[in-house]
Amino acid sequence: MILLALSWLQAACTQRARFGTALGDLSSDRDHLLERIFIRYGQRPGKTQGPFERRPGVTEPQVVHGRRTAAGEVAVICSDLLRIDTTNEGEGRGRGERPAAEHVAALLADVGIEPSVVESAPGRTSVLARIPGTDPAAPAFLIHGHLDVVPADPAEWRVHPFSGEVRDGCVWGRGAVDMKGTLAMTLAVVRQRMREGRRTRGDLVLAFLADEECTGDYGSRHVVSHHREIFTGCTEAVSESGGFSVTVAPGATGGKRVYPIATGERGTTWMRLTVQGKAGHGSKPNSDNAVAELCHAVSRLASHEWPVRLTAGVRALLDGLADALGTTIDHDRLDDEARRLGRVGTLFEGTIRNSANPTRLDAGYKVNVIPGTATAQVDGRYLPGTRDEFLATIDRLLGPKVTREFINYEEAPAADPAGPTFAALAGSLKAEDPQAHPVPYVMSGGTDAKSFHRIGIKSFGFAPLLLTPDLDYFGMFHGVDERVPVEGLRFGTRVLDRFLDTR
Repeated sequence: MILLALSWLQAACTQRARFGTALGDLSSDRDHLLERIFIRYGQRPGKTQGPFERRPGVTEPQVVHGRRTAAGEVAVICSDLLRIDTTNEGEGRGRGERPAAEHVAALLADVGIEPSVVESAPGRTSVLARIPGTDPAAPAFLIHGHLDVVPADPAEWRVHPFSGEVRDGCVWGRGAVDMKGTLAMTLAVVRQRMREGRRTRGDLVLAFLADEECTGDYGSRHVVSHHREIFTGCTEAVSESGGFSVTVAPGATGGKRVYPIATGERGTTWMRLTVQGKAGHGSKPNSDNAVAELCHAVSRLASHEWPVRLTAGVRALLDGLADALGTTIDHDRLDDEARRLGRVGTLFEGTIRNSANPTRLDAGYKVNVIPGTATAQVDGRYLPGTRDEFLATIDRLLGPKVTREFINYEEAPAADPAGPTFAALAGSLKAEDPQAHPVPYVMSGGTDAKSFHRIGIKSFGFAPLLLTPDLDYFGMFHGVDERVPVEGLRFGTRVLDRFLDTR
């Protein structure tokens, strides 16, 4: 395996990527990169190197159950990824994606996979790989995830957000939930299957991507535009935001656990609103005040009560929840039902209607000057099949003096909750957790699934985790003290491995 990784690293420094992008010098210290992989996951798992250097007092996760198993190394892989700061600051600014991509590529090369490391801009790095299956005629399958994370303020956290510390049975750090824990499960399972010579029937495609936490321009959008050939034959995929447990009926037997599997997302319309008025002195009357007009328009938008729209995916979720709870859910009072159901209600409260939330205002340059221009930004989200109605409502609320333009637009992707892939995902969960009640759901936000939807790949949100009832998993997305249970990660490796046996 060392020779395989050496060969990859040497080729990386002198050749172009397999799919046409120059790799360049992927590591300033090749021996250092080898050291951190082969010693880190070898005989001295406690030793750390380079970006994995520990802060004083930080608890180190250890390889357990034998280093050659997915369950044995998943927590270590997760911790190591968390210690690489891959903060996405937006507007094209990101850090750490390149060293994270190098680390992922080396982990893949260690077990004989030939990864391609591609860059859309300096430092905005992704990793692609295609593992041949046993049947060339079988459809390929994609697993995709993102390397970047949102910012974190260390002063707000109980542990340093980039420590990867293990505490209270969890691996802590920015990205543990979103989504380096899932990347660790994927890497651990793929590495084990490669060591054991177990292949999927069709080709397995892996994509570890930059820039999901912004627009995806430097990550998923780039690879589907410039490296589309690696996805040839892929029609379905799994990625983040689904497959985790939500306990709905706690009891002596552990309770019933709902596992929401994402089968769709709301579409994205980030908009810039602009009003042109008449500039003038702040002390004089002005009937064409751009600031005033914009404020009125934004107020109308913010106060609008969007009607409930039940898509097929949301109806399936409500039926599944009612079955798991052994009760009825009143479709005519869903806001009240969401509050009544608490944490379970969050699965549908953000996906029963469209939304348009003002998020930024910008106008003026001095208190006694009425500016001629005022702008605002709005985060708009629409349910599948409602785009035209949504935009028409936006225009009516804004009025004729406000112009709008898209900052970011993505259609609403959807996958089949009644098809064989969903059934295989659900079956894999049930095999590992007899209390599992898998249900489809629609995400209120968005992921890289939107980019792959452009090229005909339908994604399921599936990052399997068995969680304790008291863990507020939803609250940790982009939140403080983000963490993932070690046993949950190990559970996830078993579920993902079972699912890949069906591909």
